[in-house]
Amino acid sequence: MAWLDEDYKFIYIDVESQGSASDSTIFKNSNTGRRHQENLLNIPIERILHNDENGKIMPFCIVGDEAFGLSKNILRPFSKRGLIVAKRIFNYRHARARRMVECTFGILCNKWRILHRPIDVNIEFCDKIVMACCTLDNYVRVRDGIQYPDTAYECTLSNTSTHQWHRNMSCVNIRNYFTSYFISPQGSVPWQYEKI
Repeated sequence: MAWLDEDYKFIYIDVESQGSASDSTIFKNSNTGRRHQENLLNIPIERILHNDENGKIMPFCIVGDEAFGLSKNILRPFSKRGLIVAKRIFNYRHARARRMVECTFGILCNKWRILHRPIDVNIEFCDKIVMACCTLDNYVRVRDGIQYPDTAYECTLSNTSTHQWHRNMSCVNIRNYFTSYFISPQGSVPWQYEKI
């Protein structure tokens, strides 16, 4: 399990879980998952979405796949059956965010070729190899930067406002608001309708 920042750097990794376990089970049993349950993660303060000055204050969210439960800070896609256009747009935008994780692991594996094959060492040492690769990858990323054009929107976490989250907004309402935002003039991107 890994958390990433907007520059493809690892900010949290957990490599001690069984590969056969689902992502949601790994998250739930991790220190981070337990801290999330207890509201101790220090997730940035909620804020209004980009270009949505008159909109609602929304929480920062972890992007998870279908196996995750929906909560205030965890967004999962809609079920794929019979979706209206707005929900298909949400799922597309959600998948783009999750794809960043896949790209980061691809970059990691291509840079540190030991990850392209089975690592024939004991489990504890294997965990240390993976953690070392992630640490070295962050170091190289800071030293060399990104070597290709980055077209993603940059959202710095330091500019968060001090608004409080509306307690009456359910996790379903949060996902629905993001869904509406992604099809609004403020939150849509030109190519999204071609991709669904």
